[in-house]
Amino acid sequence: MSQPKSLLIELGTEELPPGALDELAAAFLRGICQGLSSRGIDAGLSSARAYASPRRLVVYVPAVAAAQPAQTIERRGPAVRAALDAEGQPGPALLGFARSCGVAVEQLEQLTTDKGAWFVYRSVQPGQPVAALLPAIVDEALKGLPIPRPMRWADHDFSFVRPVHWLVMLHGDALVEGKVLGLASGRLSRGHRFMHPGPVPIADADGWLDALRAARVLADPAERRARIRDEVARAAAQTGGVPQLDEALLDEIANLTEWPVAIACAFEREYLAVPPEVLITTMETNQKFVPVLDAQGRLTEHFIGVANVHSADPAQIRKGYERVIRPRFADAKFFWDEDLKTPLAGYQEALKQVTYQQALGTLWGKSLRVAELSRIIAGRIGVDAAAATRAAALAKCDLVTRMVGEFPELQGIMGRYYAQHHGESPDVAAAIDEHYRPRFAGDAIAAGALGRVLAVADRVDTLAGIFAVGLKPTGNKDPFALRRAALGLARTLIEGELDLDLDALIVEALELLPVTAFGGQEGTAPATRRAALRGELMGFVFERLRGYYAERGFDVAAFEAVLAVRPTNLHDFDRRLRAVLAFAGRPEAASLAAANKRVANLLRKEEESGAAIPAKVDPARLELEAERALAAALEAARSDAAAALRRGDYAAALERLARLQPEVDRFFDEVLVNAEDPALRANRLALLAQLRREFGAIADIARL
Repeated sequence: MSQPKSLLIELGTEELPPGALDELAAAFLRGICQGLSSRGIDAGLSSARAYASPRRLVVYVPAVAAAQPAQTIERRGPAVRAALDAEGQPGPALLGFARSCGVAVEQLEQLTTDKGAWFVYRSVQPGQPVAALLPAIVDEALKGLPIPRPMRWADHDFSFVRPVHWLVMLHGDALVEGKVLGLASGRLSRGHRFMHPGPVPIADADGWLDALRAARVLADPAERRARIRDEVARAAAQTGGVPQLDEALLDEIANLTEWPVAIACAFEREYLAVPPEVLITTMETNQKFVPVLDAQGRLTEHFIGVANVHSADPAQIRKGYERVIRPRFADAKFFWDEDLKTPLAGYQEALKQVTYQQALGTLWGKSLRVAELSRIIAGRIGVDAAAATRAAALAKCDLVTRMVGEFPELQGIMGRYYAQHHGESPDVAAAIDEHYRPRFAGDAIAAGALGRVLAVADRVDTLAGIFAVGLKPTGNKDPFALRRAALGLARTLIEGELDLDLDALIVEALELLPVTAFGGQEGTAPATRRAALRGELMGFVFERLRGYYAERGFDVAAFEAVLAVRPTNLHDFDRRLRAVLAFAGRPEAASLAAANKRVANLLRKEEESGAAIPAKVDPARLELEAERALAAALEAARSDAAAALRRGDYAAALERLARLQPEVDRFFDEVLVNAEDPALRANRLALLAQLRREFGAIADIARL
């Protein structure tokens, strides 16, 4: 048998969408690996790699066998007792089965199991060559790519994300012949569109990467990214500044270029009067340029463009980059200057003309609701209520400015600048920006107390309103980003250490909604709808909370233990969870958790039987030393635990209750709870109910 060889599949295309390139390459790799694996082909799939550039999708798999292993085929026929007649001769069913297998009856075998015996046909067929299987594997992999809107071109019946132009399939140095998407495979790739436009012969799969590099194509995305970093650093050094190149921009540039070359450029300093976020957004989002900062982190008039060509006259490229950025900056400066002519509060009237959601009214209506919620929240946590109301009234005003109309991602940021310019207090200006935080996964919550108040009020109103009109998320559809809003709300309450009752806030938010919000529920009273929505919204937030703690490695059982007692203050929930985690690590935890579970079962059975459990323990009915000892220990622990609970020190309370373990264990060893005397049984159950209440004041320890 021949030695395994490397396998190369390269599909050449028109320029692929940069935002989708990484996902397409990864999916192509998965598809090829799955195709090889499902056909039993021995291959080094763990070392398989995806390569991609703007004009190609590539999979490279080292050590792929030349063919499938031999295939053992087994077909089960009729049962032996039904296949033979009384004389032991083959009946019609057996003869038909043999005929369908293409063999005589004598060539069939018998398979005996504990359920009986059957005739079977077994044969060994040689595996097919990889060369014969590969076109179908590639075709299956391409059909499995995530392409939401495939293109058709020319008069072809097939479609793809972009028109295709060449196909290379090599197994070692051997060409794998086949046809995919109308392309016959060959060994000719293509180099850089401008610097090496001709065909590139590929001698073997292992030499492909070097052959393309010689043709001015860096086909390895990691190599392109490294080159972009080096090139940008080199160009920035020429300006004396520091480049601001984040990973998202780096990925996008890498997916737009095959031979990246950085070029230092500059714009007129007068544009630096515009807020830097505006200029940076224009450079990064619209032009894929890299901003350059000074040593203090301030934006300079320099920027770096990354060309997809090594030019003999880079000055011409520089002029082109500078020419294309100038009108965008001029527009931004115009928007900035025009917006500043009106105080931020002057835009409030325009909010009355902007629909937030048809049943929920305008942005102005939302601002009023958020302002009222902010006033309530501020009063509860000791923040200036007047400042909170002012910040809420201004928080959405920048949405109707020219700048945010052009750059929606700058909402809040521009509001902060406009508020500062027109003399609003620093706290109010900061809150207008910060109330959108966290803006994305990994972003921090609002830094200031006023920003946190606004962040909570805005998200509670959004969740209540959108749930009320019946547009809550379904499946992976979440057009209003409510999952993100709920997580941001939970994080702000927990990480901001805000002692607020979320359930009460939800009730207040629902009451502030216009009557039209409940109009979709014909025949249902708003009060009934609000009660149902209240539970739905708390459950929705708790679901986000489950994911939040899971990502941080918190024990699921501990989370469920706290969730069981439904604390509605999420900062309090966090304190309880951390205390339960500390308790779970104690040596007494397992025994006490088991005891709590046993207690819960006993109490549940008693309740199901209809029997009443006394609210208090009768000391006179404590007959055994073990139950008297538990009652005394529990009474001593109650006062200590209660004092700790009043301080919110759940860890201390659980630590004190953990010391009950010896008495609890002794009780279950020596005391028969279900005594024949009903009064005695009821008293013992009352004692256990008291024990459960003490632990249940913090969490359902039985769930540990």
